Amino acid sequence: MLATVRPSLAGFFEGTNPIAPVHLGTRYDTSGNFLLEPGNTVVSHLVGGSTSEAAIIEVRKRMLAMPDADRLAFTPISSLHMTLFQGIIEYRRRLPYWPSDVALDTGIDDMTRLYLGRLQGFEGHGPFKVKIVEVVPTGLTVAGATEEDRRVLKAWRDALSVPFGYRHPDHETYAFHITFAYQIRRLADERAAAWQELLYDCLSFLEREAPVIELRPPAFCSFKDMKHFEELLVLG
Repeated sequence: MLATVRPSLAGFFEGTNPIAPVHLGTRYDTSGNFLLEPGNTVVSHLVGGSTSEAAIIEVRKRMLAMPDADRLAFTPISSLHMTLFQGIIEYRRRLPYWPSDVALDTGIDDMTRLYLGRLQGFEGHGPFKVKIVEVVPTGLTVAGATEEDRRVLKAWRDALSVPFGYRHPDHETYAFHITFAYQIRRLADERAAAWQELLYDCLSFLEREAPVIELRPPAFCSFKDMKHFEELLVLG
C-alpha cells in the first residue's frame, strides 16, 4: 500500500522515513506540547473572518478528526500564517542561518531589536496572492497564484535578505507553506490510503472554496514558541 503514496507524502510515513522528526525535543515534545524556541521571522497571517480562513480551519478540523491525529502536534488557529522569510532562531545559531557580521551568541531579543532598526523604512515589493498547491499531513503547500505573484514573492525574499544579512541554502527553492501541525511520530504505513483520500478531498474542497488565500501584509514578528507570532512591524 505504501508504494502507491505519491513522493511528496512518502516522508510522513514510517516505512519510508523512520528517522525522528527534526524538531522533536526542541520545538515540541512527545506529548505535543510546544517548547520555548524564541526567534523572529517575517510572515503573513491569515485574514481573520475571511472565506479562505474559514475553509482552511475546516480542513484543519478534518485532519484533527483522523483517528491517528494524536501523532501530530497542532498549532493554534490564531498562529496560522505563511512564512515569507525565515529569521533567526535559538537552535540555529550558525552560518548561513545568522548574519555574518553579528556574534553567534547575541541574545534573541537583541537580534530582534537589531532587525527592527534595520527594517525601518524597508520598502516592500507590493501585494501578492497565493493559492494552495498541495495538502499534506502537516498543513498546506502554497505558491504565488500567478507568474507575477511568484515574481513578487521572490522579490520580497531577495530584498529581505539584505537587512537580515544572509540567505538560507534553500533561498531560491523555498516552498511556501501554512503549517497546521508537526509530526510527533510518523504515520503508520497501513494508514496511507486513508490519509491520501482525506488530503485529496481537502485539496478539492479548498480549490472550490478558497482558490486564493487571503493574507495580511507581511510583518516582522517575534515569537517564543510556535503558538504565537507577535507582529512588531508591518512591512507595507
